[in-house]
Amino acid sequence: MRVAGINIPDEKRIEVGLTYIFGVGPAIAGQILEATKISPDKRAKDLTQAEANKIKEVIEKNFKIEGELRQINKQNINMLKEIGSYRGSRHLRNLPARGQSTKRNSRTVRGNVRKTAGSGKRKVELK
Repeated sequence: MRVAGINIPDEKRIEVGLTYIFGVGPAIAGQILEATKISPDKRAKDLTQAEANKIKEVIEKNFKIEGELRQINKQNINMLKEIGSYRGSRHLRNLPARGQSTKRNSRTVRGNVRKTAGSGKRKVELK
């Protein structure tokens, strides 16, 4: 099954498979299945074409997903940068934007940059 350009794995339960779509988590997947009256225990391969079309319709009508959602997120971050907010400046510098400490832990945001001091001695070059 393919929804919004994403292949949903056949062997997964449909409730879990829907979470492969950016912007659809467990709670929204449950809402989608409740609206379409499809059992969350069904496997993706067991869905009929009519059920798959129902799921696609509900997602398109009620939720922003994939490209549209990514675009909105990018616009929001750019707006923060333009107005010169603190959060925007943190995004500009690739630092944590939500108050985390950067003295020890921020490897995931900064990249694995190790800025620790060495012994202080310069290595003598070999001639």
